[in-house]
Amino acid sequence: MGATLFGRTVGLVVGAAVIVAATILWIAVAADTPAAGEAPSEGLIFGIWTYLYALEAPPPRVLWAAVALAVLFAAGVALLERKVTNTSRRSTNPRTAPLAPKIVMAATRGVYAGPVRLTVLIPAYNEEASLSATLSSLLSQSHPPDRVIVVADNCTDNTAGIARRHGVEVHTTVDNREKKAGALNQVLEQILPLQGDNDIIMVLDADTTLDAGFLSAGVARFTSDRALMAIGGLFYGEPGAGLLGQMQRNEYVRYSAQIHRRRGKVFVLTGTASMFRSRALREVARNRGVTIPGTPGHVYDTLALTEDNELTIALKSLGALIISPSECTVVTEVMPSLGSLWTQRLRWQRGALENLGAYGITPPTFRYWAQQLGIGYSVIALSGFMFLIVLTLVSISAWVWFPFWLGLGIVFTAERVVSVWKGGWPARLLAVTVVPELLFDMFLNVIYVKGIVDITRGRQGTWGHVAHTAQPREDATR
Repeated sequence: MGATLFGRTVGLVVGAAVIVAATILWIAVAADTPAAGEAPSEGLIFGIWTYLYALEAPPPRVLWAAVALAVLFAAGVALLERKVTNTSRRSTNPRTAPLAPKIVMAATRGVYAGPVRLTVLIPAYNEEASLSATLSSLLSQSHPPDRVIVVADNCTDNTAGIARRHGVEVHTTVDNREKKAGALNQVLEQILPLQGDNDIIMVLDADTTLDAGFLSAGVARFTSDRALMAIGGLFYGEPGAGLLGQMQRNEYVRYSAQIHRRRGKVFVLTGTASMFRSRALREVARNRGVTIPGTPGHVYDTLALTEDNELTIALKSLGALIISPSECTVVTEVMPSLGSLWTQRLRWQRGALENLGAYGITPPTFRYWAQQLGIGYSVIALSGFMFLIVLTLVSISAWVWFPFWLGLGIVFTAERVVSVWKGGWPARLLAVTVVPELLFDMFLNVIYVKGIVDITRGRQGTWGHVAHTAQPREDATR
């Protein structure tokens, strides 16, 4: 995938577009020379602390330029995404969009495909420390699964033994060198032909625990909507890992809130826990190498670093309706160190760019291109902000308060706190301090740039695996 010409240049395309956008804003700001400002006024607090303050705000022209560009970009993305979604829903072309709701509803009208049966696949590579908690949360669901298969992939520990002690099936992969995607393809090749169109296959990570009502809510959604092809879980971070863990938990809470505001319209069917109608997975396998990238007959593209993101784009490219209901929540792992976080996020970023390179610029991928451009723009904006802060600190001898910018900072801080409110007091306290999360964002920005550089230079991406140690885990009760 990354070897194609477009795949190699996708990073340059994104980077160039972001730089052009930033340049346009800079030109708008620097169009003419600003008038000389007034000298800062002096103030005194408690008769002890002397400070300076300036009441100047940016010229209206600058404010309007910034606001207009932001609104134009946001509105443009929203309108185009809505148009793409509506076009997909109304498609009647079974060749290009065989999973489009209109086609699925017409094909299944008056047809009884049998009761909904749920098969859960748990890919596991040396997961003896976390598998027991995952299986316990799964088997205690209010709507229990009909079948559970632990896919033991090249395990050298007691993963298979723990699975058997819980009374579930074990499928041991044979000569698999294609990581999680290859392991899942092996078992899906065996069970998918035997699945009915109403049957559901769930893929659940071995380090994830489910909310007690996850399966019940998911099955109810599939039962009530024949056009629904897939459901993704909303994930929250597990306890632990100190400040770094809390930063990741805050990030996940904000993502879940964003999906809730979008009424379940999901960006990625997370690999931690997602449910698929068997019909949808068969269509993906049938279209691999025809209308979507991949090896014919494979559900998962084994060349993709991020198999969950790639499968999401594949389903959307075939017209599938997918959602993430607020009732379907899971608790997943957080990276315990900066090194493991670097490896995880670099894989995510590389995978996202490679997927765009494989699919190109199409209506279903437009939202993902816009997302990458937005991230790139934020890299420039945050880096410029941090640079100017440092430059100011080393250039002045007395602190100067700017009420306008202070007001914006208060609004920004309030938004950060409100957006993680459901995460509890630890999340709120971290958010109100602002600086640690800004540094965390800068760390992610470096990873973003690294991903673009690596894919442009044709460097091979790596998977990475975090070894777990046994520890108590809390069930997701959100």
